Amino acid sequence: MKVGLFIPCYVDQFYPQVGIASLQLLEKLGVEVGFPLNQTCCGQPMANSGFEHLTGGCNENFIDNFAGFDYIVCPSGSCTLHIKEHLHSEQYETQAGQIRKKVYELVEFITDVLKIESLPARFPHKVGVHQSCHGQRGLKLSQMSELNAPGFSKPGYLLNMVEGLELIELDRKDECCGFGGTFCVAEEAISVKMGKDRITDHTKNGAEYITGGDMSCLMHLEGILKRQNSKIKAVHIAEILNSTN
Repeated sequence: MKVGLFIPCYVDQFYPQVGIASLQLLEKLGVEVGFPLNQTCCGQPMANSGFEHLTGGCNENFIDNFAGFDYIVCPSGSCTLHIKEHLHSEQYETQAGQIRKKVYELVEFITDVLKIESLPARFPHKVGVHQSCHGQRGLKLSQMSELNAPGFSKPGYLLNMVEGLELIELDRKDECCGFGGTFCVAEEAISVKMGKDRITDHTKNGAEYITGGDMSCLMHLEGILKRQNSKIKAVHIAEILNSTN
């Protein structure tokens, strides 16, 4: 299979190591990966702010870059969900529809398409998983705690394959961190309080690292951790799954 690696703009600009880890991890798992150099923003920030009618250029560019791949894989639940639900084109709607069906978040792709049963990874630390809202409730990467249904966690399934890693139990395992894209700008005080609550939960349960599939949420938590002079670090799940230390 030929996979197109879709890297969100904030990862490209602020956390390039996450893109590199995603590439290396996929190649370790035997996937042929292509990285279209002309890719840019998927349009999610505009759409979330009420300006989806202005995302046409982003949509056309995305189609131009990724239409030729068997799958498109992205280390971000929110950007993946945006493409799945909002990629449209008046000129190339057939291609847009095909892309919507073959775009996957990184963890989702590894568990549901590759169906791996082992990983050559080592990360000897206590790790708490932050279940991002888009990934959990949009992509169904893990079960919602309010449902009376069997629990599951695709990130947890992969992290349990990592040698030396200890997953900690949280009191409120699927609570929002408060980032919410532009919400953290428009409602700063509420956003920060929600982030502090998530960090408190991880701290009291002994986490050394907070991980997840959305670097945007982790960036929000990382900022609060730094202001608190906390020793806890935020790290994308791709970095852990690719780690051999």
